[in-house]
Amino acid sequence: MNTSQTNTPAPRLTSLSHGGGCGCKIAPGVLRDILQSTHGMAVPEQLLVGIETADDAAVYQLNEHQALIATTDFFMPIVDDPYDFGRIAATNAISDVYAMGGTPIMALGIVGMPVNVLPLQTIGRILQGGQDVCRDAGIPIAGGHTIDSVEPIYGLVVMGLVHPSRVKRNNGAQVGDVLVLGKPIGVGVLSAALKKEMLDDAGYQEMLRLTTQLNRPGTALAPLEGVHALTDVTGFGLAGHALELARGAQCQVEIDWPAVSWVTQAQALAQKGCITGASARNWASYGHEIELPPGFSAVDQALLTDPQTSGGLLVSCAPERVSEVLNIFHTAGFSQAGVVGQVQSGAGLKIRA
Repeated sequence: MNTSQTNTPAPRLTSLSHGGGCGCKIAPGVLRDILQSTHGMAVPEQLLVGIETADDAAVYQLNEHQALIATTDFFMPIVDDPYDFGRIAATNAISDVYAMGGTPIMALGIVGMPVNVLPLQTIGRILQGGQDVCRDAGIPIAGGHTIDSVEPIYGLVVMGLVHPSRVKRNNGAQVGDVLVLGKPIGVGVLSAALKKEMLDDAGYQEMLRLTTQLNRPGTALAPLEGVHALTDVTGFGLAGHALELARGAQCQVEIDWPAVSWVTQAQALAQKGCITGASARNWASYGHEIELPPGFSAVDQALLTDPQTSGGLLVSCAPERVSEVLNIFHTAGFSQAGVVGQVQSGAGLKIRA
C-alpha cells in the first residue's frame, strides 16, 4: 500500500504533466523527420492500411468478410478529475476505430502512473473512467500493461472489425466533395484555460461532454456510397487533419472559416491568451502548406491549429450525400455537425474567410 501520501493532499493531475490530451502529440513535422530514419519489413498484402498516409489506425484483412482494425492512443492528463481523465482518454482511443468505419470489439489498457505521488484511489478512478466508457461502447478491457512513470499516462489499445470493402481511409477524398465536421473546435483552448484556472464550470462541462462523446456515426457512415474519406480531428488540429486529407488525395481542401462551429467560450478564451503550445508547434510543422485570407488574425491561426482531444469526425462526401451524412450525425446527438468546406483541384489547405 502507498502509505507515503496518506496525509498529503493529492496534487492536481494537470500539475504533473508537461502537456495534456492530444496536445502531447509530437509535432507532425518532427514526427515525419523521425520516421524517415526508420525502415520496416516488407508490407504484406493483407495489410490494407499502414503508416503510408498517417491514417487513424492500421487495418489487416482476415478473410473475405472481415478486416481487423488496430490502434493505440494514450496521453497525460487534460483535466484534474481522475474519473473524467479516464473517460476522455478512453473515448479518444476508441475514436480511431470509428474513424476507419469500424466497430470496436476489445481494448487493452496502457497505464503509467507515479505511484509514489498519486493516491492509489486516484489511479483507480482513472481506470474506472476508462472502464465505464468501454462498457458504453460495448467492449471489454481484456488486459494491458502498467508501469511506474514520472507523469500520469493513460490510454488504450483498441481493436475493431470492418468489412474490407467498407474501410474508410483518409486518402479517398475526391474533387467536388463536401466536408462535414462532427464536433465543434476549441477543446485545446479550454484545456489551456483549465490549466490557468480560467475555465468556469459551464466551460468545463461542455468540454467534458464533447470529449466523452463516442464517434459512433463512423460505423454508420462506412456503408454509405459517396462517403469517400473519413478521419478524426485530434492533436494536429483542424488544419493538420484537413491537410492529411488533401495530401492523401492529392487535392486542395478549402475550409469555410465562418462555417466552422466553435466550443462556446473558445474564441473569447483564446483572445485572453489561453492557447496551447501545441498550436504553435503545429503551425511550424505545416503552416507553409496553408493559404490564409487577408486579415486572418493570430488568434484565428491558433484556433485553426488548436489540438483537439477526442475531436469530431471529418467526412469527405459527394454533395448528394450531405443531407444523409448530417442526418446520421444529428440523429446520434451531434447537434453541431455541419458543412465546413470542400475539396477542389490543387494542393494544400486554403482558408476562406
